[in-house]
Amino acid sequence: MSDASVSKPLPARKPARIDGRRLRSERTKQLIVEAYLTLLREGNRNPTAAQTAERAGYSVRSVFERFPDLHALRVMATDYQLSQAAALAPARHVDGDRPTRIRSQVETCAGTCERGLLLWRMLIQFQQDSEELKLRVKLGRDRTIARMEQMYGPELATLDPTARQHLLISLEALTDFESWARARHLYGLTFEEACELWITAIDRLLPPTPPRVS
Repeated sequence: MSDASVSKPLPARKPARIDGRRLRSERTKQLIVEAYLTLLREGNRNPTAAQTAERAGYSVRSVFERFPDLHALRVMATDYQLSQAAALAPARHVDGDRPTRIRSQVETCAGTCERGLLLWRMLIQFQQDSEELKLRVKLGRDRTIARMEQMYGPELATLDPTARQHLLISLEALTDFESWARARHLYGLTFEEACELWITAIDRLLPPTPPRVS
């Protein structure tokens, strides 16, 4: 075989250059989103660009350099919060007994409601003017239903499709953000008391748990 037929080794690739300005811009964007969410949690139902910029430590110009308008900021804040909620609330005790599964699901859902109530209210407030936010409201509810199907699988499997759907609708309504807000803020229950309220109600709604097949 001649030397000409031997493939020459490819030149070593230079490591990809990290664009420092882009990284700083993305970090600034994240801090603006976090500032917006902080204002929501503090009770500001509709933070302005000026309020968000001040809380983040940037100028209003910096906000609009990264977001074309407040709607885009709301959408990104919602996506950020949804991803955080998913990371903080993995399904636990899926194969546990009935009391363990109910308590695990309730405490997970309660934690999400405690952290995200004011963001949820913002979504409800603005969804009529935004298909993007409307889709995210649906996504939040769909995720709740999917989690309940996972956690209460043995009990749901005993029902016909219609009864199963109706029960899931009831359970989703029982454990939504406003239900949590009523228990916590209208009636003044502690976190633990509100959880116990949900646990008792869910246990009554669920059909009997079928015996496990050994």
